[in-house]
Amino acid sequence: MARAGRLRALEERLRRTIPLTGAMAVQVTEWDDEGLRLRAPLAPNSNHHGTLFGGAASALAILTGWSLVHLRLGELGLDPDLVIQRSAMEFEVPARGEVEAMAIAPDPSRWDRFLRALDRWGRARIEIRVELWAEGSRIATLRGAYVALTPPV
Repeated sequence: MARAGRLRALEERLRRTIPLTGAMAVQVTEWDDEGLRLRAPLAPNSNHHGTLFGGAASALAILTGWSLVHLRLGELGLDPDLVIQRSAMEFEVPARGEVEAMAIAPDPSRWDRFLRALDRWGRARIEIRVELWAEGSRIATLRGAYVALTPPV
């Protein structure tokens, strides 16, 4: 399946399996060798100040990192259980408009170690960095550890 088809399938899967993505109006927008981008409008994700709610920012960032790892594994025909293990979010400035999240593709050597561990042990962890941008400014950065688990046969 071409990348455009995988993006559509990912967006459908997110809406079906993670209902919050529908409430947040998350859109999967772009995937290339640099990483993956998701967007969310401000209106359904705002707080009482009219800026992006911190919980919505965290959810979007975690979801973007998860989606990048999911897509990369899917390209290899793999579909292990994939969960967030740990995350740290740093907020820089309030967002007053649509937010774009960019999960940055891991270095190829880290990805290869991740795949080797998954193959050997049925469990692997990889760190993913996600940046959130709004109105031309970086508003937050997430560092997340995602764990892939191959269910026992």
